[in-house]
Amino acid sequence: MKYISTRGNIAPVGFKDAVMMGLATDGGLLLPERFPVIDDGTLSAWRSLPYRELAFQVISRFVDDIPAADLKNLIDKSYDSFAHEEITPVVAKNGVHILELFHGPTLAFKDVALQLLGNLFEYLLKESGRKMNIVGATSGDTGSAAIYGVRGKENINIFILHPYGKTSPIQARQMTTVLDANVFNIAVNGTFDDCQNIVKDLFNDLPFKEQYALGAVNSINWARVLAQVVYYFYAWFRVTDSQESPVVFSVPTGNFGDIFAGYVAKRMGLPIAKLLLATNENNILTRFINDGDYSKGSVVQTVSPSMDIQVASNFERYLYYLFDESPARVRECFSQFAATGRMTFTAEELERVRKDFASRSVNEEETLETIAAFHLETSYILDPHTAVGVKAAQDCAAGSTVVCLATAHPAKFAEAVEKATGNRPPLPGSLEGIEQLPTRCEVMPADRATIQNYVAEKAL
Repeated sequence: MKYISTRGNIAPVGFKDAVMMGLATDGGLLLPERFPVIDDGTLSAWRSLPYRELAFQVISRFVDDIPAADLKNLIDKSYDSFAHEEITPVVAKNGVHILELFHGPTLAFKDVALQLLGNLFEYLLKESGRKMNIVGATSGDTGSAAIYGVRGKENINIFILHPYGKTSPIQARQMTTVLDANVFNIAVNGTFDDCQNIVKDLFNDLPFKEQYALGAVNSINWARVLAQVVYYFYAWFRVTDSQESPVVFSVPTGNFGDIFAGYVAKRMGLPIAKLLLATNENNILTRFINDGDYSKGSVVQTVSPSMDIQVASNFERYLYYLFDESPARVRECFSQFAATGRMTFTAEELERVRKDFASRSVNEEETLETIAAFHLETSYILDPHTAVGVKAAQDCAAGSTVVCLATAHPAKFAEAVEKATGNRPPLPGSLEGIEQLPTRCEVMPADRATIQNYVAEKAL
């Protein structure tokens, strides 16, 4: 299996090189040359597999340059840190199925991929004798999951940028209370998009990227998306009893990475009726799907901060397929966006989008009302991101078999839950006492040069 760039200007590379490259050297995103197609017989054989074994079966279809035994060991090791034996259990509540993705060490769905990515990095660096300086941006959950994935590992330093004061307090503390010598937290006076743009600029500076061996943990890294494909299969098996059972997946998303993993699963042959893209007030993706309007706006701060994003970095991967795998069309589209702040699409392209996707934007009032009503009816506590997905499902997928992705534990957003229900959610053991722990973090302006100099100073 080889990997190519959405922008078409690199020679195909293997999986190991794709993991280490992160962002393609031509500025594009890496994708497999083809999607392995899973037939009905294989789906039937996979139905009863436990999560770790299913993960190996899915991921190994995309990896042919790591020995199978090594890959299986990496996967098994990655999920040893999860608190639930099923890794990503599904619970039925009030007519929807909740796919709980928050049983990892930082209580967010990012753990599913970043525990594996951290182990992959360690394995590949040991094999090659190289060192790596990871640079990433986070709107809340990626940062802590990435830090927990590589903290204390040899030959790796990690630099995480987050928007100062714009994550939840728990999210910030999960990052800044990690005091391992290889962890560097940077709080940026700006938005998540500022953080993401700085990271992309650093990766696009090829001499700097090569000199300091930059590695990517954001969902621009293909391994992140690949690991997330697994739980679409796992959830589908838990809520169906035959191959003729299409399912709607409701996915709260801002960066398009999590829902793109669902698109990959659909392309592989998983019977997904529709991917329901749920956004908060930062609704550029909803406007694209419903109105053909992909135009940059201002970031609105909400109670679901991990979705407070305007420019969705993984959207480029989907556009590659929407444009019939034409790198030239992708390059043209992003040149237009850089110049005008918007992209334009044909009527035929938008018709194709709506065959795979539906979308609903859920505002803050609706989010809090959904948390309150769902708790009243079921005693189940939704975090605000999951509530966005549940509300979208209630409005857009009534009568269908629906799986809503629960992307974070409600205790990470205690203030929003308390505002909605009148009570703070109970703290899981991993968060007890976190507010009293010492922290380490550098506050910096949203300035590429300042941050680039800091990375250069602290890099391995």
